[in-house]
Amino acid sequence: MEKLIPIINQVLADIVPRESDRKKIETLSQELEKKLAIECEKAGIEATIGIEGSIAKDTWLLDDPDIDVFIRLPITIPKENFGEDILKIAKKATKGSKQVQRYAEHPYLEAFINDVRVNIVPCYQVDIGNWKSATDRTPYHSKYVRKHLNQELKNQVRLLKKFFKGINVYGAEIKTGGFSGYLCELLILHYRSFIKTLEAFSNYKKPIIIDLKNFYKEKKVDLVLLFSDPLIVIDPVDKNRNVASALTSETLYELVGATRAFLRKPNKDFFFPKKIKIFSKDTLLSKFENRGSSILFIQLNNIHAVPDVLWGQLFKTQKSLIKLLTNNDFTILQNAIWSDEKSLIVFIIEVETHILPKIKQHFGPPLEFNEQSITFLLKYVNNTSVISGPFIQNNRWTILLNRIYSNAVSLLEEKLLTDNKNIGFPNLILKAIKENLRIFINNEIVALYHDNPDFAAFITSFLIGKPSWLKSYYC
Repeated sequence: MEKLIPIINQVLADIVPRESDRKKIETLSQELEKKLAIECEKAGIEATIGIEGSIAKDTWLLDDPDIDVFIRLPITIPKENFGEDILKIAKKATKGSKQVQRYAEHPYLEAFINDVRVNIVPCYQVDIGNWKSATDRTPYHSKYVRKHLNQELKNQVRLLKKFFKGINVYGAEIKTGGFSGYLCELLILHYRSFIKTLEAFSNYKKPIIIDLKNFYKEKKVDLVLLFSDPLIVIDPVDKNRNVASALTSETLYELVGATRAFLRKPNKDFFFPKKIKIFSKDTLLSKFENRGSSILFIQLNNIHAVPDVLWGQLFKTQKSLIKLLTNNDFTILQNAIWSDEKSLIVFIIEVETHILPKIKQHFGPPLEFNEQSITFLLKYVNNTSVISGPFIQNNRWTILLNRIYSNAVSLLEEKLLTDNKNIGFPNLILKAIKENLRIFINNEIVALYHDNPDFAAFITSFLIGKPSWLKSYYC
């Protein structure tokens, strides 16, 4: 604790909003509420407009003051219309600012006003439990957190959010599969401090169950059957919802590792990670040469979809690519996906080698299994595809066969371009493959690396392989 307290105080000094910052956000929020109210009235829509999210709960970070404005609508407005109707109103109220249409369950607007990101989201004005859309719960979330968080706990939430951001596990969107702001708040309400939360995850054993309102006090078995997730945090305003359902096991265990490193050797870098130093071209080429493996870069362009839809399709495609390569005997070392979410996608798959021997061993049953042995021999004893055998090796019938694919690039090109019916790719990906598939190996990626700094930073990190926080174990 002697090491922790100075670091925590330093971090708090950098992330807790000052009075001038609060006034700026408050003024902007009030102006926006008025403009939205005017546009709703013009459109003849009866609505209640309110600030929700971290601003309403006073858990926002100084460097990330997102304003979430919720327009609560009467249930008489059809669900298929209310997203589009509010989009028009939101665009008029934020006219002149940069606007981006986003999509969750329904469309909403992201705007940037005076360098502050604003989300304008529609929801229904309903009683607890009578949800018509996923966003209907949010005002009740804000109310619950405001009621139970005191000022000290608010700062503990800020510390947890900043830590999660620093180790890249913050955000419930599909791309990250991490912790939402609301989940952070509930964790602090349960553990009562930033440090105790980290200690709990550093000692993680599956599953962690948090039920703040004791909905399942006498039914813990039912709870585990109802939710199979590694972290179960029951929503205080909806007992049928796990707030941590978006969390992936990979992200969870990233947190487990990072908490252990931080508690062992606390450092401000966990909250404020240093920008990665991109490899020079010569260093990059040297890394490829000394590595001795084959890194495949599968590049696609111009897939237009909202981020959650895009990343859902990318992860599905990634699984299919891995399965395709693995089923054809290529050994996967590691893999990743990079995208600017606008015009460029790159699947990165490192294999031991992209060229395999033309022949391979194929093992039959042990000789103890007579009937299975006969079946194997009948299939292969006169089979023209057999190069050698059948012969007995290590008590099993064994043959040597020609591989259908010994080159990973040839395999990918053929299956992706001409034989992709049963490969399991989403339609958006198939369309992009048909239009602009490109495959590179190792240093063939240099031109793209040189022209795209964000991609270069990602590849540098991929080649290093070690999370930035891991150095605290050793330094």
